[in-house]
Amino acid sequence: MNWLLVACGGAIGASLRYGAGFLMSKPQSLFPWTTWSVNLIGCLLAGIFFAFTLRYPILQHETRLFLMVGILGGFTTFSSFGLETFQLIRQDQLLIALLYAVSSVVCGVLLLALGFYVINSLLPAK
Repeated sequence: MNWLLVACGGAIGASLRYGAGFLMSKPQSLFPWTTWSVNLIGCLLAGIFFAFTLRYPILQHETRLFLMVGILGGFTTFSSFGLETFQLIRQDQLLIALLYAVSSVVCGVLLLALGFYVINSLLPAK
């Protein structure tokens, strides 16, 4: 049942993310406003949902899976990244939080570039 809740929530979140692209697209801008906005909105919502789950533990595990893992996970995984970093900070694990944040961004971009260049070098040019 948990898989179904996450899948349904993920479908909603992914659809919301796709819709945000239509509403927020700025064809003249080089800055990726849509992704930036979605990531920040996702982090805000993750903070709100996280606070509610701590304050009201009566919220069932299934509700948290549907909202946080499903909808927000489909909307943006950046919200999970923000939440995990924040939890490390709350636990006074500042060095680990910093290492996690910096290494996630830097390594993520480097690995994306690696994948891009490996495929471009293996596939013939058009």
